Amino acid sequence: MTDPVHCEVVGRWRITGSDMWNRDFLDLANPAHFTLDDAGHGEMEFGAVHLDLDVEYGRQIVFFRFAGFDEGDEVWGDGNAEITDDGTLEIEIHFVDGDEPTLTAQREISSAAC
Repeated sequence: MTDPVHCEVVGRWRITGSDMWNRDFLDLANPAHFTLDDAGHGEMEFGAVHLDLDVEYGRQIVFFRFAGFDEGDEVWGDGNAEITDDGTLEIEIHFVDGDEPTLTAQREISSAAC
């Protein structure tokens, strides 16, 4: 794995799409986002889901384990997020005993890559 200083995924991303849910659902509680710091942590929020992430860094991909809540119920699982050729972020999530959505995100303007 790569040092987080060289990871292009670090920063704040606005979740803009999903293969399972529409934009109204994604932004149900707050604007949907995927955020990573360079200390091995992150968070993701969309719909009624809030997840805390433990992260391993690559240059244009990260792998994560998560725990959090979906409509007040505890959830956990793993996933990855990778920068695609067009500069968007593709996020694959695997909820234990649950859904396996793919989300897309755009880097927020105020968030520069490391």
